Amino acid sequence: MPLANWLINNVGTICAPHAPCLLPVAPGLMAPSGVLMVGVALILRDLVQRRLGLSWSVMAIAVGALFSALFAAPSLVLASTVAFAVSETVDLLIYTPLQKRNFVVAAFLSGIGSVFIDSMAFLMLAFGNLDLLFGQVIGKTWMIILALPLLHWLRKRDRMMGMQPA
Repeated sequence: MPLANWLINNVGTICAPHAPCLLPVAPGLMAPSGVLMVGVALILRDLVQRRLGLSWSVMAIAVGALFSALFAAPSLVLASTVAFAVSETVDLLIYTPLQKRNFVVAAFLSGIGSVFIDSMAFLMLAFGNLDLLFGQVIGKTWMIILALPLLHWLRKRDRMMGMQPA
């Protein structure tokens, strides 16, 4: 999350003063550049739970929220911390019951469910509007979709090695 907050203030095709840096995520749609890391963070939480278990995953959410609070620009502290904690918790609640049936589908559905919550909470708290909502959702969804082949490969590798989810 610290990297997402850094991106918002430093990387983008448009970086106006006192506004988030924006990147194109689809034709005609822009999003704050932090969306790149948030989509990845949702998938990483699923991997932590798969490898280490639910208690480690909950601890990772708490640590991630703390890091968001410690490293975010003052204007983003509340928004990024609340959005991270809430969206990661929603991700956990969706992923946990689905993961044993199909890890990749569980990661995708939990990520997609979390994207909307994270985007709405962050945008309202950080900027007081939902103007960039569709761009945020699309940008995070792209990152989740790009991670799916890696998740499929990991699941296949785990089976070949005889590893079971935690």
